Amino acid sequence: MRHQRLAVALAMAGFAASASAYDVNDWPTHYTFGDGTDIGLIGVYRYDVNEFSDDRRPNGSHAFTDAHTNRRKELGLTLKKKGVYDAIVDYEYQGKTWLDTNIRVQSKAFFGEDYGAFRFGYSKTLVSFEGVTSTKATSFLELALPAQAIYEGRRTGIDWQFERPVYIANVGYYCCKDLQGDNHGRTLAGRIAWTPRKTDDDVIHLGVAASREDRDRSIDGRGIEHAPSARISTPPEAGLTPVRLVDSGTLAKADHIDRSGIEGLWIDGPWSVQGELLRADVSRFGGNPDFSAHGGYVFGSWVLSGESRPYSGGNIKPKGRWGAWELLLRYSELDLNDGAIQGGREHDWTLGANWYLTEHFKLQANVIRAWSDKGNLSLDPTIFEARAQIYF
Repeated sequence: MRHQRLAVALAMAGFAASASAYDVNDWPTHYTFGDGTDIGLIGVYRYDVNEFSDDRRPNGSHAFTDAHTNRRKELGLTLKKKGVYDAIVDYEYQGKTWLDTNIRVQSKAFFGEDYGAFRFGYSKTLVSFEGVTSTKATSFLELALPAQAIYEGRRTGIDWQFERPVYIANVGYYCCKDLQGDNHGRTLAGRIAWTPRKTDDDVIHLGVAASREDRDRSIDGRGIEHAPSARISTPPEAGLTPVRLVDSGTLAKADHIDRSGIEGLWIDGPWSVQGELLRADVSRFGGNPDFSAHGGYVFGSWVLSGESRPYSGGNIKPKGRWGAWELLLRYSELDLNDGAIQGGREHDWTLGANWYLTEHFKLQANVIRAWSDKGNLSLDPTIFEARAQIYF
């Protein structure tokens, strides 16, 4: 029954989009004042379906449970003046999580020369090209295995971006917890990318990034102090399950975490290829062994209707009456085995299809074939995922 309801909803969305695309693309989500100041709304709604098969444990039970529910309910506000500043406050109500909440200022507006842009507040850290992609513009339903496991996420601090035609440089220092009150510590991060080609449909991007996160002790609500710790794990590229096929477990007495990545993107008209290699090294004290995790992914995309993936990270804007169609294939792997810590290994193949009905409606479907080996347990589930998304 739930699949029938989803099918009816998607069919209605498709009909509405094809019948009146010129109307649904013109949403009044922004207002610009006479002096150029722009105020706008951000909104994302997602409904997901996850179905699992080939997931029986040796005792006959299923490792995963099929799920269908709201995946995201995001609402935010932006205020900006081109060439001067832009500010954002964004909250995700489904997961009760703060998203980007910061202000960025352009140095040229204040000093007369372009020394880059400075951002203050809560924003994404720099290591993982896929991780810093806008969450409403992801090519697949979920991030690849290494990005989910290694990406640090958002932190509060300051970062600087300096962009020129053939390169981009970023430096960030994050000195506070996240806005949920977790992740005590400080992070220093840097990233530089070479961009010799950077037009709407012709892009080459090659970059490296690195960070050091110093972990701090924390005190819980009962006044008990806890030594810093870390944990590296991920579900099998499925968002509606808590089950981890690979998991380092809690790494007690973690002094600091070094993260590093190599990233690449090529776009040529409707074709694109993107990939990353990511690594995390956890240094521990008190006689505990250090731990290293590493992985990578690569995926290819073909937009059948001829549009190009945007380099800026936005969704594809369809040009035709019937929207834009995209086919994708991704391979990802993650290794959490290191010495006495046997967190397991996993690799996934994902076949994806996206239908961008308009600038504000997107339908996605993924089929994932996962292989994992952790200790004496091997699980190789097949996962079907579908998503309906409204965004502006």
